[in-house]
Amino acid sequence: MVTKMSSEESMSDFPLVSVIVPVYNMERYLAETLESVLRSDYPNFEVIVVDDGSEDHSRAIAEDFVGKDHRVWLFSQANRGVSSARNSGIRQSKGEFILPVDADDLISSDYIKKCVSILKNDPSIKMVYGRAEFFGERTGEWELPDFDLGLLARKNIIYVSGMYRKKDFEATEGYCEYIVGMEDWDFWISLLKTGGKVIQLDSVCFYYRITSRSKRSNDLKKKKQIIDQLNERHADFFHNQLNGKLHYNRSWSRLLNKFHINRF
Repeated sequence: MVTKMSSEESMSDFPLVSVIVPVYNMERYLAETLESVLRSDYPNFEVIVVDDGSEDHSRAIAEDFVGKDHRVWLFSQANRGVSSARNSGIRQSKGEFILPVDADDLISSDYIKKCVSILKNDPSIKMVYGRAEFFGERTGEWELPDFDLGLLARKNIIYVSGMYRKKDFEATEGYCEYIVGMEDWDFWISLLKTGGKVIQLDSVCFYYRITSRSKRSNDLKKKKQIIDQLNERHADFFHNQLNGKLHYNRSWSRLLNKFHINRF
């Protein structure tokens, strides 16, 4: 579906949005994801698919979409991981706003429009995201807490598919390409530790697929290594928010730092 502008609207009312879809061996889900993005009711967006060295039919599926819809672009690279693929896609993009979408997740048809309407009218807002639901092997709403920078220092409270300005991305080092997991949490810290408002829409706009191979589940197995890397990358941020490092027992970090306890 391609949404047309009314006679009273101009392209300046709808800044270009770049939807970034990194892909690695997602032949089972990729078409469904791209279809959900292309159903968006916002009239000015591009879809940048980055094939990260897939060994299945993911590339062929993406090529089929490129042939059918002028808004879809495909780039390929040797397998270097999801952060590298996202960074590559954003570098290739032309949009004012960026929306990452993983190749097995879905978005609502009104998500892009709702995010843009907020971002374009308030430069102090740095990121917008919505409520979320699980689907697949688990269902129900993803109970996300209200945004708080101090809470972000202790846990990832935003899923990967939040919208932000490309210029704000360019002010960071992008998605970390060597962290072993939770690269979206690392990026949100990089993006937001220098300030800026965060808005959560009061509607379900994002659908996170749960499978036994979900990245979210796999990241939990690397918890200690990830925390060590986050402390290395964002020491000043954790000192400001937690009065010290992020501990393996994350929720106790501020208290442990207060009493200089380092056994976690």
